[in-house]
This record gives sequence, structure tokens and C-alpha cells, in this order.
Amino acid sequence: MPGASYLQEGLLLRHFGTDLLHVGIGLVILFAVLLVGYYIFSLVTRYNDNKEIAEGNEAAGMYMGSKLLGLCIIVGLVSINSNNWLDVIIWSAVGIAILCLVYILFDLITPRTKVCEQIKNGNMAMAQLLRSLIIGISFVIGTFLM
Repeated sequence: MPGASYLQEGLLLRHFGTDLLHVGIGLVILFAVLLVGYYIFSLVTRYNDNKEIAEGNEAAGMYMGSKLLGLCIIVGLVSINSNNWLDVIIWSAVGIAILCLVYILFDLITPRTKVCEQIKNGNMAMAQLLRSLIIGISFVIGTFLM
């Protein structure tokens, strides 16, 4: 069996504790970034995200979920090339700011669309458009920040 010699020598498990610690730290950072991002994104929108999602507004849920997925993408890509956890936190904060800026710019560029009003009214087509925009931009941002 390939790799059996590694197991016999204990090479795969040599750094298991350290690796597990890094996974734990990474998850704590990810959840912190998601909580901060959720809060900041909620401040930027002109409707109550929690209320709309709790009332079953699928467009609001898809839109917020897309922003959180975008943050996960950014954190994941940034963490690949970061040498320390502080870099991950700083660049994740930059990612939150850029995603907010993208939302504000999209809203300004398309004044007739009234993004918040469309999402609040449950316009799934708008939510899907924004989902694609956010996820695509998140990959680009994450790659740039690597």
C-alpha cells in the first residue's frame, strides 16, 4: 500500500497536533470574519436582513448567503499564501471592505434598479445576478490578495 511506510514511520502524524491547532485557529478566524462581515453587510443594506430572512424572503437569504460565501472564498484564498494569522485577518477585513464597496458601486451605477428594494421585495432574479457578481468578484479579490 503506498504511504504505508509513512504511517509506519509516523511521518504523517508527526505534526498532527500542530496541524489540528492550525485548523482550529483558522475556523475561529473564519467564523469571526463571517460574523463581522454579516454585521457590516447588514449595516450597508437599506432593509433589515435578519427580519427579511426570518420572514422567508428567499432573495434576501440568497443575497446574504452569497456575501458570506464570498467571504469564505476570500479567507480561503488569502490563507493559502499567508505566513501568519494576522495577515489572514487583515486581508479578510480588506475583502469585507471591497465587497461592501462593490455593493455600493453597483447600487450607484444602476440607480433605476434600486437593489435593496428589489431584494426586499423578493426579486430572485436580482438576487441571482448579485450572487454571481459577488462570487466572481470574491475569487478575483482573493486571488489578488494572495
